[in-house]
Amino acid sequence: MAEVVVHRPTPDGLGRFLGHLGRQRELSLVIVMVALGAYVYAQAPQFLSVSNLSQVVIVAAIIAIAATGQAVVVLTRNVDLSVDAMIGVVAFSVADMLRAHTLSLPLAMAYGVGLGLALGIVNGAIVSLFRVPAIVATLGTMSVYRGFTFFLAGGRQVSLSDLPPEYVNLARASVLGLPLYVVVAAVIVGIASFVLQQTRFGRQVYAVGSNPEAAAILGIRSRLVGFIVFALCGMLAGLAGVLWGARFGTINATAASGVVLQVVAAVVVGGVNIFGGSGTIYGAALGALFLGLIANALTLLHLSQFWLQAIYGAVILAAVAADAVIVRRLQRATAGRAR
Repeated sequence: MAEVVVHRPTPDGLGRFLGHLGRQRELSLVIVMVALGAYVYAQAPQFLSVSNLSQVVIVAAIIAIAATGQAVVVLTRNVDLSVDAMIGVVAFSVADMLRAHTLSLPLAMAYGVGLGLALGIVNGAIVSLFRVPAIVATLGTMSVYRGFTFFLAGGRQVSLSDLPPEYVNLARASVLGLPLYVVVAAVIVGIASFVLQQTRFGRQVYAVGSNPEAAAILGIRSRLVGFIVFALCGMLAGLAGVLWGARFGTINATAASGVVLQVVAAVVVGGVNIFGGSGTIYGAALGALFLGLIANALTLLHLSQFWLQAIYGAVILAAVAADAVIVRRLQRATAGRAR
C-alpha cells in the first residue's frame, strides 16, 4: 500500500504567507493615501503646501513613535490602553520642570523618557507578574496615571511662553531638510523593525503572539517577553510625551487625552493583527500617517472634527474584521492541508 504523505504548512511558509498579507495591507494603505491626497488637493490646493505637509508629518511622527510601542505589545496579543495617559503625564512633567528651570533640557528630556519607561514597567509587572489581563490592567493604570497628572498640575497649565525657546524650537528643527520629528520617528521605526525581524527577541515576540502554547514548549519565557514589550511601550510613550510638549507648547492635565484611540487605530489599520503574531512596524507608521492625513483633510475641507472619533472607531472595526476573516481562512486552509 502506498504511503500517504500528509503535508503540513511549515512555520517558514506560514511566516511568508502572513508577511505577504502584511505587505498587501501596507500597499493598499499607500494607494488609499495617494487617492485621498489627490481628492483633497483638488478641493483644497494648499494641502500640498510645504507648511501644511510639515504640520501633518510632525504630528504623525509623534503618533508613529507611540504606535511603534503599541504595535510590539499588540503583536503579543495584548494592548496598552494607558498610552495617552503616559504621554500626558510625561508632557506635563517635562514642561513643568523646564518652566521652573529644575533641570536642563537634555536632563529633562531624559527624565521624560525614563518616566515613561518606569510607567511601562509598572504595566508590564501587573500584566506579567500578577497575570492581570492587559486590557483590564492598562485601563486601571490609565486612570491612575491621568489622576497623577491632575495631582501634579493642581489646576495649573504650562504656557508656551513659560518654556525655553530651545525646547519649543525642537518642533521646528530640521535635519537635512526633513523635520527633526520625522527623522526621530524614522530612526525609531527602523530600529524596532530590525529588532523584530532580525533578532532572537523579535522572533520570540512573534512566536508568543502566534501561538503562546507552542512558544512555551519551545522554552520561550512568554511572561518575560510580555514584561519587556510593555516596558518598551512605556519608554516610547515617554519619548512621544517629550515631543508632544515641544509641539503643542501649552500643556495641562488633559494633554493627549483620547490619543490612545488614534494610536491603536494606527496599529491595526497598518496591518498589525489585533489577535497577535503578524504585522510590521512600518505598517503601524503608515497607519499613523494615514490618520494624520484624514485629520488634516477634515480641517481643510471644513468638516467637523467630531467625525475623527467616528473614523478612528470605524477603521479599528474594519481592520479587526479583516484580520478575523484572514485568520479564519488561514485556519481552514491549514486544517484542509492536514487531512
